[in-house]
Amino acid sequence: MRISGHAAARAAVAVAAGLALSGAFAHSVSDAYLTLDAAGSPSGDTVVHGQWDIALRDLDFAIGLDANGDGNITWGELRERQESVARYAYGFLKASAGGKPCTLRPTRQRVANHADGAYAALSFDIVCAGSPAKLKLDYTAFFALDPSHRCILVARKGRETATALLSPQKASIELAI
Repeated sequence: MRISGHAAARAAVAVAAGLALSGAFAHSVSDAYLTLDAAGSPSGDTVVHGQWDIALRDLDFAIGLDANGDGNITWGELRERQESVARYAYGFLKASAGGKPCTLRPTRQRVANHADGAYAALSFDIVCAGSPAKLKLDYTAFFALDPSHRCILVARKGRETATALLSPQKASIELAI
């Protein structure tokens, strides 16, 4: 049986549309973005400013954000759960320097948009005593819920930039600060 060029083109478009629609309802890749910027501090302690963007869809799956169950997370729903978001997220991020724990100090929460949707943008400071040369990060968010979760890390110190991908296989990293 031979198919005409127009019929083949229509069939290809129909198959592509069907695949696109079936993929639209699948769970998107679970990811987060963590940006760190090392800075000095007048107090003599080391301060690293951070922003952690976490997909709202991942937070909804983990702790429930969509209060009315309509499939849309509103600013009001997110604002109602800000404390829960912070408690959940910061429970999975640890920092230490020279073998001593550093303090994570949340500074604000807002929403950031990425190509794949809305994210909770958690701004915070990591405060480490003294002037350590390296900062160790331990990141375990969402790994128990989704082993395919990844965190894209960008760390800056002055003009230097380092990047890394955090995963269940590489959940810790040491960075020069």
